[in-house]
Amino acid sequence: MKKLLVFIAVILSLTGCAQNNTPKDKKLTGKAEQLDSLFTQLHNDKKFYGNVLIAEKGNIVYQKSFGKASLEKNTALDAESMFELASVSKQFTAMGIMLLKKQGKLNYEDSLRKFIPELPYYNITIRQLLNHTSGLPDYMGLFATNWDNKKIAVNKDMIALLAKYKPAILFAPGEKWEYSNTGYAMLASIIEKASGMEYGKYLEKNIFQPLVMKRTVVYRRRYENKIIDNYAYGYVMDQSRKEYVLPDSVPTTAMMVYALDGIVGDGTVNSTTNDLLKWDMVLYTEKLVSKEMMAEAFSPARLNNGKTHNYGFGWGIGKIEGIGKIINHSGGWPGYVTFIERHPESGKTIIILRNHETPEPPLQKIRNILYGIKEVAKKEILLAVESLDQYTGEYELAPGFIITITRENDKLYGQATGQEKFELFAEKEDMFFLKVVEAKLQFIRNEKGAINKLILYQGGQETEGLKIK
Repeated sequence: MKKLLVFIAVILSLTGCAQNNTPKDKKLTGKAEQLDSLFTQLHNDKKFYGNVLIAEKGNIVYQKSFGKASLEKNTALDAESMFELASVSKQFTAMGIMLLKKQGKLNYEDSLRKFIPELPYYNITIRQLLNHTSGLPDYMGLFATNWDNKKIAVNKDMIALLAKYKPAILFAPGEKWEYSNTGYAMLASIIEKASGMEYGKYLEKNIFQPLVMKRTVVYRRRYENKIIDNYAYGYVMDQSRKEYVLPDSVPTTAMMVYALDGIVGDGTVNSTTNDLLKWDMVLYTEKLVSKEMMAEAFSPARLNNGKTHNYGFGWGIGKIEGIGKIINHSGGWPGYVTFIERHPESGKTIIILRNHETPEPPLQKIRNILYGIKEVAKKEILLAVESLDQYTGEYELAPGFIITITRENDKLYGQATGQEKFELFAEKEDMFFLKVVEAKLQFIRNEKGAINKLILYQGGQETEGLKIK
């Protein structure tokens, strides 16, 4: 799963350790020294536990591990520790589909029902599943109310529930963009139907083995009931005990990590920072698919009305001034927060895998270090208190995902669906920045001068939200 904003408070101090994996453990200088100072401070402040790898044209600039792979066994993370990738898995699912197209076993314009005819959803294409414009309903909500949580579901169970209960489609295919875990789980089932192989076996044979990604596998820890060496277990904060625990022991996350553990396609690829660098580098070549196919995968989704959205096939697409085009994806699952970002114009790569739910690392600071960009401190201006009320209201960025803007005395606050309240700081009229994460909100006025929408700027991407209240 992935949300547009993530704000998580970390309350507990945690004993950890750091292991330097930068080549030859040489003395850090330049960019590596600055990056090490940044991540070490985050770790010392209890704000980062996990592995980081940053490279330029395939050469590792900085690599280090912070914290434990297992709190129970007191084992440290290292460069070969394997993490659940969560939604970063989607790019591998997308590549599986691309390879099947290359092999002549499907086309992007093929219907979902060509492969899964029992589903009551018509006129949805594989392309729309790839770029999140299908309108399929969320399978997780369906399981929350119609499944025995003592059983582990697999993809065929998801398909059976959708066929039985027929939850309404969210919008006509191609009409809108909405991030869809259901769509990518369907793509995994299509891979199985088109290839005649299990999803994990297909990825292993066609991606992981050819790229010598020896520490990458589709792994469902609870469903398969097997142990992988040097596995990075994911931990969540138990607010009642004020300590990090496995998500299986917390009621709010136990159902997700157990009952949904068998479903593949939207998650369940597990990997290391080293293997992900191999993956990143091969995408510059034609070892898997042609450059033309890769260019299509990195192109924005096109809606029925001709408008585009900055998402391709399993990758978000953006542009940052001074850096150029960026291609990235994040992932989140109880205990794991993952991120990979590619800068195709300069060959830079940022890979961050976390096994504790901590605040988002300062990505713009990392980028600034890589490019030698001097940080300019954001300057807050004070707006007249009476002018703040014009910004208040509810803004819908995606169906069910709303940012509510409120005023408390002389301060303006925002709150995203299911997340903590955050303060907004005025940079200029109609433009506000956040301090909890690197993001900005711009309020847009209509021809009459009234505010009718906002734009969220985060991670090089822009997301528009219409004012609904």
